[in-house]
Amino acid sequence: MKIGMISEHASPLATLGEADAGGQNVHVAALARRLAADGHTVDVYTRRDDPALPERVQLTDGVDVVHVDAGPPERLPKDDLLRWMHPFGDDLAARFGDPAVRPDVVHAHFWMSGLAALRATRRTDRGPEPPVPVVQTFHALGSVKRRYQGAADTSPTARIALEQTLCNDVDLVVATCHDEVRELQLLGATEDRVRVVPCGVDLGRFTPSTTRARATDDDGPVRLLSLGRLVERKDVGGVIEALARLGAQGQRVELLVAGGPPLGELERDPEVRRLRGLAERLGVGDRVRFLGAVSHDVVPDLLRSVDVVVCTPWYEPFGIVPLEAAACGLPVLASAVGGMLDTVVHDRTGLLVPPRDPAAVADALLRLSDRRFRLRLGAAARVRAERQYGWAAVARQTAEAYAEVVSSSSARAPLPQWPVTDAPLVSAGGTR
Repeated sequence: MKIGMISEHASPLATLGEADAGGQNVHVAALARRLAADGHTVDVYTRRDDPALPERVQLTDGVDVVHVDAGPPERLPKDDLLRWMHPFGDDLAARFGDPAVRPDVVHAHFWMSGLAALRATRRTDRGPEPPVPVVQTFHALGSVKRRYQGAADTSPTARIALEQTLCNDVDLVVATCHDEVRELQLLGATEDRVRVVPCGVDLGRFTPSTTRARATDDDGPVRLLSLGRLVERKDVGGVIEALARLGAQGQRVELLVAGGPPLGELERDPEVRRLRGLAERLGVGDRVRFLGAVSHDVVPDLLRSVDVVVCTPWYEPFGIVPLEAAACGLPVLASAVGGMLDTVVHDRTGLLVPPRDPAAVADALLRLSDRRFRLRLGAAARVRAERQYGWAAVARQTAEAYAEVVSSSSARAPLPQWPVTDAPLVSAGGTR
């Protein structure tokens, strides 16, 4: 099968830790590689953000990254890219006019990629041939982001209305977790046009420690790791408050915080300053260490150096870190939100707590001070990761979704052109 992936802001070639580079970049790169290993060919279309980039770069055998000219060839915040989705789609439409390039299916990653995909495949000047079917993965929903961030949400005001458009007009929505299905239904997606295919993890890179040095060290404190972007919604502050509660009970716990700017720039980061100040006020400053940005290459070793991974955000569309921790045989303490409701099984592979509840985090960490309990959870987490979240299984399920829409695709009516503006769009039907 010839697959066209669109990932307008998240290039699989990007360096993780940079602005807007995170889980989606990993997902697109790993999924494309595995699909190619299974015999498919994949072109990943992403926006050119550097004039020196070649048009086409081979990621691996069977996977090329294609840089599309849409807007200035410079790095822009993803929330500023909506205005360039028409030119992005027009560029793709021109490419897809060549039978040698035209894919059998297009998989759009993120909502703006979906807009470009529909413009490229449903243009009214495409002629009599049926349009290429479009599969959509949102990775995050504007409706959820607006609910939790309110006025701090920097998304374009049209985002939620356009996500509703996509739910109605793409051929299939691939959700990454069951909580997302409920959110999609609130946007108007029908049950028969949504499939759940989770994100995956590299089971060959993320492996348990062979020495179990941390697990057998009864003398040192329990070492926690928080890994990810340093933004308020990740609620690292709640973990610091939990540490203070545990300290008052005589429990020895330390927290490593990986993420944010490079180590030498931490002092200039407002979130780091806020968290450090909180730790000092609560008397646990000596037990919280900020590592700064870490390369994805060193993450497996970092995970294997700790006892427990904590992921307690207010909300999380999916969450790659809990999967990486599980693959390393570590228990995860996670908020009972989003994808972590699927990836963390309470009392079996980790512990789930309500979001924004430092007391519940402290109680869970007290349970995790039991080394044998940690080992049991971690072993079960690795087994579950092997059974459900390896990229081979995820790619197989994704290819099955592609085959479904390709086989059922017929001469769908071309879609009218909707305006791409930063303004609310209102419609009673499928045209917006």
